[in-house]
Amino acid sequence: MRTIALIGGTGFIGRHLANRLTQQGWHVRVLTRRRERHRDLLVLPNLELVSADHYQQYYLNTELAGCQAIINLVGILNENGSDGSGFYQAHVELPKRLLHACQRNQITRFLHLSALNANPQEKNSHYLRTKGQGEDWIHSIEGMQVTTFRPSVVFGEDDNFINRFANLLKIAPFFFALPSAYAKMAPVWVEDLVEVMLKTLDDPNHYGERYSLCGPQEYTLQEIVEYTAKVMGLKRYIIPLKNNLSHLTGNFMELIPGKPYSVDNYQTSRVDSICQHNHFAQFNSVPHSLESILPTYLNSSTQRSMFYSHLRCQARR
Repeated sequence: MRTIALIGGTGFIGRHLANRLTQQGWHVRVLTRRRERHRDLLVLPNLELVSADHYQQYYLNTELAGCQAIINLVGILNENGSDGSGFYQAHVELPKRLLHACQRNQITRFLHLSALNANPQEKNSHYLRTKGQGEDWIHSIEGMQVTTFRPSVVFGEDDNFINRFANLLKIAPFFFALPSAYAKMAPVWVEDLVEVMLKTLDDPNHYGERYSLCGPQEYTLQEIVEYTAKVMGLKRYIIPLKNNLSHLTGNFMELIPGKPYSVDNYQTSRVDSICQHNHFAQFNSVPHSLESILPTYLNSSTQRSMFYSHLRCQARR
């Protein structure tokens, strides 16, 4: 049985990908710094949950031994500080360490999750600049069989995008102030993204390629939040904040634990997350629309199910 390592495999996309990989007969090795928080993943057959700090070279060198491929899913939307060093560590330094571990263990197949509009020359967004720097570095290493995926915002039943707004809408009064309301995006269903990634895994035709992936329709963030409220049966009046107020909101919310919104989020949102060329067509794949998926899970019964699932996870069951 072949072994594949998932870095960032305990996250939203990683969980969906791990499930599909085990179904296809892979032995999946997930590296995590907090194994006790993710023991629910062990219900998947042939999944190995390894306690390891993937920012430490020693652990990477050791735990990638015996793997035939690696998938890097690590990405952060905010950092602890505000100078870009946290983004650089996650999006540039980590890929460099992973490549060193791959070379040490003679692993050549590398799938990498980047972001739409990742650009090493980006001046304002630390997120997009460091994503671009890491992506370019990975593709510059001779002998590596790299495929990079650059999706727009990814959504699904257990995401931290639609569900975050759903939770905020439930507790908000009739009015809901929304920063970056006019930011454009083309949401990608997580299962559509995973399907494309799996199609490339064993196909040499995809070595060295970078794929931009978007859903079938473009929306503003305001339209997405309004639709979310509609599906939930909530009457909320969305107040779009203009650029200056969005920037000010980012400054203020950086002081809140967890940084629900930041100045860098604002700067990133100023670059529309839409495809000039959508590579789903290259895979003979028609991505699902937000309207065809979101109503299937964003209702009261599903929310209760997710709540109890979260409690079971917290209780280590």
